[in-house]
Amino acid sequence: MAELVASNLSVAAGGRTILAEASVTLRQGELVALLGPNGAGKTTLARAMLGVETQTGSSRLDGMAITSLSPIDRARMIAYLPQIRPLAWPATVRDVVALGRYAHGAAIGRLTGRDAEAVDGALSACDLQPLANRSTDTLSGGELARVHLARAFAAGTPLMIADEPVAALDPRHQFQTMSLLRRYVDDGSGALVILHDIALAARFADRLVWMKDGRILADGPVSETLTEARLEEVYGIHARIIESADGPAIIVRSPVAQDRP
Repeated sequence: MAELVASNLSVAAGGRTILAEASVTLRQGELVALLGPNGAGKTTLARAMLGVETQTGSSRLDGMAITSLSPIDRARMIAYLPQIRPLAWPATVRDVVALGRYAHGAAIGRLTGRDAEAVDGALSACDLQPLANRSTDTLSGGELARVHLARAFAAGTPLMIADEPVAALDPRHQFQTMSLLRRYVDDGSGALVILHDIALAARFADRLVWMKDGRILADGPVSETLTEARLEEVYGIHARIIESADGPAIIVRSPVAQDRP
């Protein structure tokens, strides 16, 4: 069973600590939501876990230091969906999704067998079949976000880290995306997802990891870590949590008053 274990990761830049002694585990069979305000260090933590951010501490994939693995070996084990997803040149939707098979040796434009099945399945899952032959430079931001998600699914990896995968999506596709990630995990994979929608995270995730000022403040099940006191501590808001059969709703009442000098 694939497992990514980050221990005491710290990252500094410009003389400032932006991640401090963060420890978190991602394993197959779990959907983990990483929560926190802007600037909390969430993206830095994700990149440090993947070994693409200079850091102290350790990140180990199945017991091996992740930096000791080749980029191809890492890509076969962990799909990464970054927050910023530039494309070097316009390509068809199908060809961009097919990039997810690159680590498996697939030849883009000449997919066969398992590679073709993986790409077709990802296109279908992300509701992209009608757009498969469209150029990516003709898509909306939300459509392009789904293309990149499909590319991550096409990789067929046991683990995935996705940085704000629902940020540019309308409510329907936000729900669809989280449902797809939930199915990906239920089918035996593991996902760490950075989110800003707390209610969406609480509905779909098995664990919530809460960050502020570069530190992890809490890591545990929704029932134990989602509290009104936690929302005040992490986000500086007075909020009410309303439980329902469809999951918790977060009602923000006001920001916490700041002390004035």
